[in-house]
Amino acid sequence: MDDYHYLGAELDVFARAQNWKRYLAAQMASFVFGDVLEVGAGIGAITQALAPLPRRTWTCLEPDAGLAQRLNSAVRAMAGPDRISVIIGALRDLPSAANYDCILYVDVLEHIEKDGAEVSAAVAMLRRGGHLVVLCPAHNWLYTPFDRAIGHYRRYDRCRFQSLQPPSASMVRLRYLDSVGLGASLGNRLFLRSASPTQAQVLFWDRVLVRASVLLDPLLGYRVGKSIIGVWRKA
Repeated sequence: MDDYHYLGAELDVFARAQNWKRYLAAQMASFVFGDVLEVGAGIGAITQALAPLPRRTWTCLEPDAGLAQRLNSAVRAMAGPDRISVIIGALRDLPSAANYDCILYVDVLEHIEKDGAEVSAAVAMLRRGGHLVVLCPAHNWLYTPFDRAIGHYRRYDRCRFQSLQPPSASMVRLRYLDSVGLGASLGNRLFLRSASPTQAQVLFWDRVLVRASVLLDPLLGYRVGKSIIGVWRKA
């Protein structure tokens, strides 16, 4: 495994976005079952939100050793820690025989240069009928200095997701999330140009804008948003 260190410092700020994590859990719940692999688990914010869902085992994969140490502490504080394990490394470091029913990438794929190869490798590690669930920041025209600072190669749209289609899987969900937050991101892109969101900004987004998006997104048919979620099912 390479000696990897995550560039960003925003994980603790976004870890307090409780409404956003609940929204993601509701969007992903029907695909999370059996043996789950979470790639790029960070400090465990998504783990804490999703691991309580019905499943058999949960494996957290994190390439940054420092983050993995914090992740271990978070896992130990959760109920049923014997069913959650932490591995330091990337997908390529796992045994080739590993098989999962669900593999999660939550705000991770945009950090990987060869995203198509990563998607194909992840699908190969799924059991038949398993799901690959990927959430990414949406729209390259929203790319900001903040994206660059935390190591994003790109942002995503529907066409980019569809171009990643692996031959052994079919897409069963593709939708944008956080329509109200999109307006705030556009305002920042055009006017504020903030290099990094403050804690106050994140809390306002989570407590006000996310709540509004939960109501508005389905009315818009999930066609608008600052994040995009895609789910592939292995044949």
